[in-house]
Amino acid sequence: MRYLLKKRVLLFLLLGLLTILFLKSHWLATWMYPVYYKEDIRASASNYGVEPHLVAAVIRSETNFRTGKDSRKGALGLMQIMPDTATWVVQKAGFKEVTEDMLRHRADVSIEVGSWYLNSLMDQFDDNKIAAVAAYNAGPGNVKKWLDTGVWDGELDNVKKIPFGETRHYVQRVIYYYNKYKDLYPSF
Repeated sequence: MRYLLKKRVLLFLLLGLLTILFLKSHWLATWMYPVYYKEDIRASASNYGVEPHLVAAVIRSETNFRTGKDSRKGALGLMQIMPDTATWVVQKAGFKEVTEDMLRHRADVSIEVGSWYLNSLMDQFDDNKIAAVAAYNAGPGNVKKWLDTGVWDGELDNVKKIPFGETRHYVQRVIYYYNKYKDLYPSF
């Protein structure tokens, strides 16, 4: 009986060790954190001067790379753009014939519109990636108000001061994925 118990303990320890080694592997990490639509992300990010890792992190946080998604609030597509925002982006960027259906179902269109919008937010917030990500979720008006009134300073270290819980968690999630993607895909 003791002999069987010792074998079980050894087997358990061996499995634990293999699991730890397996979890540390690059292969497993890329399997757990895949990036789909790499070419579209690379092209759109390059077109608008946005880091592809940031675009991928927003997509992962918004829809986990699944097209055809509509949020409860009405946001559309892979990057979950609100229809009014999409209309504004299409007009400002001069995109031709982008429909809500295209935005909802075509990854390339959603990535193009979302990347342009991220670039616009980066410009509005003086290349402050954290504030731009917060604005992507809460809207630039809210973020400007928080920054102007001193409610939040736009820094990741003080993200707990963001008044909207959803936005606070969103920023933390996007930055987590952004850092993960930078580690896993340095030559993105």
